[in-house]
Amino acid sequence: MITLIQMEYIVAVDTYRHFVTASKKCFVTQPTLSMQIKKLEEELDVIVFDRTKQPIVPTEIGEKIIEQARITLAESKRINELVEEHNNTVSGELIVGVIPSLAPYLLPLFIGRFSKSYPGVRLKVVELLTDDIIEHLRKDKVDLGILVTPLYEKGIIEIPLFFEEMVLFVNDEHPIANKKDIRTSELENNDLWMLSNGHCFRSQVINLCKLKSEPADSNQFVYESGSLETLKKLVLKEGGYTLLPELAIGSPMKDTSIKRFKSKPLREVSFAYTRNYSKRRLMEALSEEIRASIPKAMLEGDASKIVEWR
Repeated sequence: MITLIQMEYIVAVDTYRHFVTASKKCFVTQPTLSMQIKKLEEELDVIVFDRTKQPIVPTEIGEKIIEQARITLAESKRINELVEEHNNTVSGELIVGVIPSLAPYLLPLFIGRFSKSYPGVRLKVVELLTDDIIEHLRKDKVDLGILVTPLYEKGIIEIPLFFEEMVLFVNDEHPIANKKDIRTSELENNDLWMLSNGHCFRSQVINLCKLKSEPADSNQFVYESGSLETLKKLVLKEGGYTLLPELAIGSPMKDTSIKRFKSKPLREVSFAYTRNYSKRRLMEALSEEIRASIPKAMLEGDASKIVEWR
């Protein structure tokens, strides 16, 4: 009979793709972990891991067994959640992955109040690119992602939180700074500072403006950043413009610095997770605090104005 401990071990090996690392994460010796997995394989009469490859990988049937093990382990943890819900308490650990174009602007809005409202919750936040959050969700390295949707990922559940308008941040001396009702078709790639590859907001900018993904080769200086704050400073110092999500506008700026598009493009920010029963009450509490910290105008969005990035 397969045990929860054995399921924890095969999930750990699948997550870290290394027996020694998995044993350390499970707080057991490597021989103990290996013996239990071997015993599981003998009882099921299948091979779960292909040990001839480095890093090790699950076999075809192993992938299915591990997927079911993740579900079973999550369901077993749901018992404690049911008791907490019955007692009207919120406690435990919630690991959240947040994209870099959102984390520095969203977290300060709610993190302090959430910690005071729910002292029994340990909230661990890690900053990750979207593709990394998806991988971490599938391997249960994070419980929840806060990112831009839609993702169109099988098995990933999305719940919209709010909608950010995409705006233009322009140097005061640029010709476009004096225009009103700017259209995306007016933007030129050569004057645009963009985030580096891997950031969903970069892809949204390219899709919105129908720009080439790379600056022209004739540019003397080409720089792509992983920080919106760096792009803002470059615009102010070197000229040109960049696009920003609404929360990244920050402190009040000159009227000519921020330009809004006539079409009012939006990016949809959502919760993403893999199982709708796992840590549900913690997620609900976090959602309530985030939505309470966001301007009410950002809580509703027009689906026709959402800019996709995939």
